[in-house]
Amino acid sequence: MDGEHAMSRGIRWVYAFVDRPVAGFARAVDFWSAVTDTERSELRGEWGQFTTLLPHAAGADAFVKAQAVEGAGGAHLDFAVDDVAAAARRARELGATPVFAEEGLEVLRSPAGHGFCLVPWESEKTRPAPVTGPAGDRSRLDQVCVDAAPSRFEAEVSFWSAFTGWESVPGSRPEFHVVRSPAELPVQILVQRLEEEGPVNAHVDVACSDREACRRWHEELGASSVAEGAHWIVMRDPAGGVYCLTGRQPDSGQRGNVSPSGA
Repeated sequence: MDGEHAMSRGIRWVYAFVDRPVAGFARAVDFWSAVTDTERSELRGEWGQFTTLLPHAAGADAFVKAQAVEGAGGAHLDFAVDDVAAAARRARELGATPVFAEEGLEVLRSPAGHGFCLVPWESEKTRPAPVTGPAGDRSRLDQVCVDAAPSRFEAEVSFWSAFTGWESVPGSRPEFHVVRSPAELPVQILVQRLEEEGPVNAHVDVACSDREACRRWHEELGASSVAEGAHWIVMRDPAGGVYCLTGRQPDSGQRGNVSPSGA
């Protein structure tokens, strides 16, 4: 689905939220600031639990935020929309469950129980360029992967596809499905079917021109490798949060010329 149609749904921008435990939050923010070439904003919230990662590049808009949470953490999406109430109403019609609402914010859960937020659009429009690492490789945080139990996978795919109105395509492996954002938006959604039943969770993925070079850089900054897949490396950041380095092309705005699995 093209960007114009998607914009008619009112989704103007997307934020990837990195959620990390309180004890490791400062370390996580330092790490993600380094690998996204950003600096954190002033902390905000009742107890300083939120920060926005502000791009160093002139004219680029922020699209990554971080939140200190109780528990193990993970990731979630914030959708910046024209009309928060209308977007929330549509999400509920598609099976989302309301959690919290206040002026300018609605928090909901997808059919599988994954939390996401709706916030007002504030004229964000410019994706930052990929980050160049010390070895000359390029990378970009560009995906939130929703990890769903086998019994909830199809419902989750249907919900995110319908709610966003974005292009929805099977991945290169049967356990993946991509909900691909228009090129002007900074983050797409990957739904992954887990092998066993359990609660839904999510993690962020980083597209890399050279996964091994990116891995070495991230390890120098305090991350550790966990496992390797066909087209990805599973990592833990300094706060213990899981994320993946993938083989997608970080320089491509369209992302249509790479593996559709996003992995």
